[in-house]
Amino acid sequence: VLGQNYPNPFNPSTTIDFQVGAAGLDELDIFNASGQKVRTLFASSLPAGMHSLQWDGRNDAGRQVASGAYIYRLEVGEYMQMRHLLLLR
Repeated sequence: VLGQNYPNPFNPSTTIDFQVGAAGLDELDIFNASGQKVRTLFASSLPAGMHSLQWDGRNDAGRQVASGAYIYRLEVGEYMQMRHLLLLR
């Protein structure tokens, strides 16, 4: 289960809560409105249960991304869920 980020809109950071039902390879990514991946927040295995990650509005290179709408996507095995978030600088 992928929760809505908070706060939303956000500046300078936001929290994303999610629940994993079983241990396995999990990935949480951020995409811009064009569908380009800007950040991988997590790519590893997690134990079952609730988890939280923060995004500071930076890309994988450590640079701040522009204000705008973004999509975050959780993949757990074959399960995938996406939600929208808004960064206001």
